[in-house]
Amino acid sequence: MTDTLTAPTATRGLVEITGVRKSFGPTEVLKGVSLTVEPGGVAVIVGPSGSGKSTLLRTINHLEKVDGGHITIDGQLVGYKLRGDRLHELREKEILKQRTDIGMVFQNFNLFPHLTALENVAEAPVVAQGRSKEDARRRGLELLDRVGLKDRAGAYPRQLSGGQQQRVAIARALALDPKILLFDEPTSALDPELVNEVLDVIRELATSGTTLIIVTHEMGFARDVADTVVFMDQGQIVEQGTPKEIFSNPQEPRTRSFFSKVLEPAFNI
Repeated sequence: MTDTLTAPTATRGLVEITGVRKSFGPTEVLKGVSLTVEPGGVAVIVGPSGSGKSTLLRTINHLEKVDGGHITIDGQLVGYKLRGDRLHELREKEILKQRTDIGMVFQNFNLFPHLTALENVAEAPVVAQGRSKEDARRRGLELLDRVGLKDRAGAYPRQLSGGQQQRVAIARALALDPKILLFDEPTSALDPELVNEVLDVIRELATSGTTLIIVTHEMGFARDVADTVVFMDQGQIVEQGTPKEIFSNPQEPRTRSFFSKVLEPAFNI
């Protein structure tokens, strides 16, 4: 391993991705990606389908193993430990413990169908952190209230709309008080009229001080909430910068070509 690992820091939510590579069979999906997201920062990753955005997100919580490079959160390696100059994968129990610091919201909600909204939110703190059921339930109600669903605490997923299910999923991700929240195209499975209710919740989270990394096709949303917009294509970061820099004055021809196809002519900052 040639990259130097930094010592753990006292920050909360510093994400450092260094030279990450990932292949599926002969196809290299991530080609040496490096990205730093500062504590409390909001990074939004955009780009065409198949560019590696979701794969990169999944490496951050070790749902996908990296083939090269490494990822650290607050200076601590994710999914691996260093012995000499080689990385060795952690045991599953250690990986699960790390994931309590990394909340993730998926495209398709992934709620337990046999549990109520409140039970879905309160389950992980009891199982993963050993909290009392009473404490987890109290916190769960607070989080459901935060996403506007306290009155639906006793409802099962089948009794909720897609937007409501995704808001429950966000509350569930928050229940472990993670350092980082990852969103993998959180509105892609929703009917258009339900998109804004989910985006409004994420907008509120973007001001909360938790580090957010969001993969999305919602360009107006990216413009509104991001500190940093990251444009990916063919497994690489082509360009990154502030929303104004990326949307109004992209420097790379590939970035300009992509936005010329996906942005409305009146889209500006």
